[in-house]
Amino acid sequence: MNDWAQQAAELTITRLLPRLEPLLKDDAHREGFMRRLHMHLPRALWHLHRIYGDQFDFFYHLEQLLHTAASYHGERREALKQLDAQREADPLWFKREDAIGAVCYVDLFAGDLRRLHDKIDYFKSLKIRYLHLMPLFMTPEGNSDGGYAISDFRQVHPDLGTMDDLRELTDALRAENISVVLDFVFNHTSDEHIWARKALEGDPHYKRFFYMFPDRTIPDQYELNLREIFPEQAPGCFTYRAEVDQWVWTTFNNFQWDLNYGNPDVFNAMLGEMLFLANQGVEVLRLDAVAFIWKQMGTPCENLPQVHDIIRGLNAMVRIAAPAMLFKSEAIVHPDDVASYIDWDEAPISYNPTMMALLWEALATRQVGLLRHSMTKRYELPPDSAWVNYVRVHDDIGWSFADEDAAELGINGFDHRQFLNQFYTGRFDGSFASGLPFNYNPINRDMRISGMCASLAGLERAEESGDAEQIDHAIKRVILLYSVIIAAGGIPLIYLGDEIAMLNDYSYRDDPVKADDSRWVHRPRFDWERAAGRHDTATAQGRVFTAIRDLIDARRAHPAFSDHSTLFFDTQNESVLGFVRNHRAMILCNFSEQPQKLRRDVLAAYWNIPTATRDLLTGEAFKIPNLFTLAPYDFLWLAD
Repeated sequence: MNDWAQQAAELTITRLLPRLEPLLKDDAHREGFMRRLHMHLPRALWHLHRIYGDQFDFFYHLEQLLHTAASYHGERREALKQLDAQREADPLWFKREDAIGAVCYVDLFAGDLRRLHDKIDYFKSLKIRYLHLMPLFMTPEGNSDGGYAISDFRQVHPDLGTMDDLRELTDALRAENISVVLDFVFNHTSDEHIWARKALEGDPHYKRFFYMFPDRTIPDQYELNLREIFPEQAPGCFTYRAEVDQWVWTTFNNFQWDLNYGNPDVFNAMLGEMLFLANQGVEVLRLDAVAFIWKQMGTPCENLPQVHDIIRGLNAMVRIAAPAMLFKSEAIVHPDDVASYIDWDEAPISYNPTMMALLWEALATRQVGLLRHSMTKRYELPPDSAWVNYVRVHDDIGWSFADEDAAELGINGFDHRQFLNQFYTGRFDGSFASGLPFNYNPINRDMRISGMCASLAGLERAEESGDAEQIDHAIKRVILLYSVIIAAGGIPLIYLGDEIAMLNDYSYRDDPVKADDSRWVHRPRFDWERAAGRHDTATAQGRVFTAIRDLIDARRAHPAFSDHSTLFFDTQNESVLGFVRNHRAMILCNFSEQPQKLRRDVLAAYWNIPTATRDLLTGEAFKIPNLFTLAPYDFLWLAD
């Protein structure tokens, strides 16, 4: 950013202030809006000019953006304006040791938004502060890509309730110090969205909201460099619509139309959708499929520089109108590209897909080398940002490690992915997993994995066989995975159902809408009957629930787990992952079903071992001997 942006912003504010003031209303928060306008508009202007500066009506569009920001701020409820002030005073609330997250589908977990009120005590029992509700907006009937084909960001799907219900729920959760997270499908709308319907009617204004072509000439040129996201369900990236005799860009499914962010009207319209949701009490937007939002001929149309300008421009405008709202990026791409989205001025929170993939890789291989090596290179973030660490979510598991990281350890990335695919679909001799393949591409042999955590960790097979030792190992694998993400800092995200060791749900095969999408195997209806036994440690669900709850309590009780520094180190044992949190605590995790030995002198090289240490999970003193053994799939949290 340079002096030009600062000067242009000040001139713009001076010129437009008389038109903005009536929108702001004369309340105690008007001064805060003006302060933020002076603070963030230069940054917004800088990024917007980089994208749209060559358009003759640039300043007209800028005026429209400021009108949008002022209008939604003026409509913001007093309680949310107070939340804005609270978050400005404590902007890094998401980095504290009490930042525990969970994710669920409203219908599958509770039925609808009103009945979700009745489950707040369940969230409180897990000390949840961050609750991600999967897509709940209006979508087409039948296949809606699991809710990611949005027909209206301002209407809740009727089966789930109303926008009033959502607003009441966010108020109730906020009263319990739980922040609501929603998906914001950034790249596309459904073909039933009003913008798409207007385009199908031939409205030239809305046709420019999308990429529409009269024949295959240009689409064919683009597709020389594009990859197929759903090669089984939706091959190709363009769909013909006879209504307008046009080809429409559809990266994901033929009913999901890519938005044209080269049109500043789209930027302004999406800002309005964001601020509308902010005014319903939504605190975090998960920006879905961010990597795809800019198109440029001759490129893969992923991770282009303009993507960052768009997100940063929106970030600045949201900070002006609703500073309590944060962005979380979802970019399942090369690890270096994932990191490129993470910044306070872009998306201060991000999924950590590489850790997720490599936790499962370590379980399969019983070796932590690739996990440790990748995290050593890629885990640290800017001090005002944080990872969302997870074992799995609603989507598939893709093996998103960097080939160059693998090569540095003598591992062929392509071959290793083939092994992992075989292992987690149960086709590798000795595998414990019950996973399903998702979107196998016979050309490049790419494939991803679907499955519930407990099934992938071996509980499904073990219970079928009745082998008590294998059941024990499977339960320990689930707990081990969660021990890592809860201890490693950032926001640990529990996919609700994992905490009671729910298994794969194969009933999706009986639904013709879902039958060709194996991801539904790990999107079951929450089993409240199983949850009723969560306090009985003689059951699998009781052991897992109790262990995860104890891990959360231990994390919340010690400042070592606030999100500052994590040092991954070589334990000199290929099966044991080790890391140090904030120089205060050491975590050791055995990824093998065999006991593993560790040496005190190796640990002392990375942690100035205190005279007295204790086990944070038992509360008991633990004197580290010169040589000691970590039991199968066991872990230690040691602190001063």
